[in-house]
Amino acid sequence: MAFVIVGCLLLAMKMLDAGFASTWSWWVILLPFAGAVVWWSFSDAVGLTRRREMDKLDERKEDRRRRQMEALGLNWRRTKRVAVIRETRRVDPPPMTAPKKTTEEERHNRDVITAFLPSRQELPPNHKPTEKAG
Repeated sequence: MAFVIVGCLLLAMKMLDAGFASTWSWWVILLPFAGAVVWWSFSDAVGLTRRREMDKLDERKEDRRRRQMEALGLNWRRTKRVAVIRETRRVDPPPMTAPKKTTEEERHNRDVITAFLPSRQELPPNHKPTEKAG
């Protein structure tokens, strides 16, 4: 849009023979219009124009929805309020306690118990646990 405005100003100055643009070549005067064409083709190719239109449509749709909800007497801000309430009611887990240090007696008992239990490495490779018939 700025290219078009600058082009119009330069064109008016050239046509009225006023200011610095009256002595310039016509190519220089028409250059901002060419810049506008290039910019619009680029923005269309990239999708910038379509994205702006979609944003405008989404905004209008949201405004229309809010007006209708208010007209029906429904509170459209409820979801925000519920999110705030949930955030304030959130309970943090209790802090982790330090791991209990084992005493020498507990360590000895653990070693004794594990000494009598067969480890998986000691079992034969084809060993399957027996199932009790019931």
